[in-house]
Amino acid sequence: MAATVMACSDDLSDVNVDSKSPTEVPADVLFSNATKGLVDQMVSTNVNRNIFKMVAQYWTETTYTDEANYDLVGRNINGALWTIMYRDVLKDLDEAKRIINETPDTSTPEAQIQNRLAMIGILEVYAWHVLVDTFGDIPYSQALDSSNDTPVYDDDAAIYTDLVTRLDAAIGQLTSGAGGFGGGADYIYNGDADQWAKFGNSLKLRLASRYFDVDATKAGAMATEAIAAGVFTSQADNATMQYLSSSPNTNPIWTDLVQSGRADFVAAHTLVDAMNELEDPRRDEYFQQNLGDGVYEGGTYGANGNTQSNSTIYGTIFEDPTLEGVILDYAEVEFLIAEAAARGLVAEDAEAHYNAAVTASIVYWGGTEAEAQAYLAQPNVAYDAANWVERIGVQKWIALYNRGFEAWVTWRRLDVPELPNAVQSELPVPLRFTYPVDEATLNGANLSAAASAIGGDELATPVFWDVN
Repeated sequence: MAATVMACSDDLSDVNVDSKSPTEVPADVLFSNATKGLVDQMVSTNVNRNIFKMVAQYWTETTYTDEANYDLVGRNINGALWTIMYRDVLKDLDEAKRIINETPDTSTPEAQIQNRLAMIGILEVYAWHVLVDTFGDIPYSQALDSSNDTPVYDDDAAIYTDLVTRLDAAIGQLTSGAGGFGGGADYIYNGDADQWAKFGNSLKLRLASRYFDVDATKAGAMATEAIAAGVFTSQADNATMQYLSSSPNTNPIWTDLVQSGRADFVAAHTLVDAMNELEDPRRDEYFQQNLGDGVYEGGTYGANGNTQSNSTIYGTIFEDPTLEGVILDYAEVEFLIAEAAARGLVAEDAEAHYNAAVTASIVYWGGTEAEAQAYLAQPNVAYDAANWVERIGVQKWIALYNRGFEAWVTWRRLDVPELPNAVQSELPVPLRFTYPVDEATLNGANLSAAASAIGGDELATPVFWDVN
């Protein structure tokens, strides 16, 4: 038998150290947690944290209709999004970056370390732009300083200027083939720096679109640079996270619709009516035919009386726990290039990219190229250079069905399609989210200054890029 040797020591300094609760979490774990927190938030349809599918009027509610009527305060929806993005995403990314920078790692090549920092940087820009697009002015320069309980709110346009600089730096920091976060820590691209570069460039193209109406010169330069450097060119490039079949790693939509055992949502009449008019081939994937073969009737948006027995239900694909979470995809990129071209900001063929965008969406949702061609041949779908805002706006809105946040942003930029006021509150679609109630208590002076700077902490106050 092996003998057990016990050594005596007078050094008791580590007696109270819990070896099972490390004082510093590894950077790769923080990166993974932040990635999952970001994707979970963007794809969730939980009314306590993400109502973008309703803000974009894709779905509406049955029993409880407050959220479809844009009540953000009742369930602290704005506060939940704020907390998740700051605490669970940005703070974890910031801490991962600090650990990498402050902890020498001689076993990892410097290029790989720099790639990890670049990947963190790209996700940081993504998270920050979601907050700005949602609220306008937000705490930024002082936000992640844990010693400062009352960070100032920075100007939304100034934040965007800095985000563009940060994104360019992160993209330029990537080295092809040098790896990144390994061992399964990178849920999006598994450490593939080339794919992260495409993601960064595609995100830059998205940020460029925010400048389309406020600084066309800057928007055109950014879009041209992004396209030339390499954006998504197929569905294989999509920025996605694959969910698993068992909790807690299922798609949050499955958790909200199936595991919860609730029947709170139906398809909204706004989307269903638009797709019916165009005989859209995606209807059988977007929706169930619970009212009969080929019958699709959406519930009146924001009204009482909608039920899953009298209204069309969301598609069965949303009841799949392994449904991937998408935060940026090829179809969106093609729509962005088409719009930039239609505006004369890039030397691209607007119609070709519009057709590619619509086709990519139909194929992604299970359709065929032949169905896409037939759909695009319809007079009300075919690209129309004289009416490009309506064509791109409507088709992009339909294509972004499972990505309510970006659909809401696009609607605010292009103002199409026409979305009605919510029936009960009679409120129009919000132009931003109001600040969380907790901020008034914990950081009241800075919130008041921000509210004054943006023109009022109201749902109808636009962010800096929303000038139409």
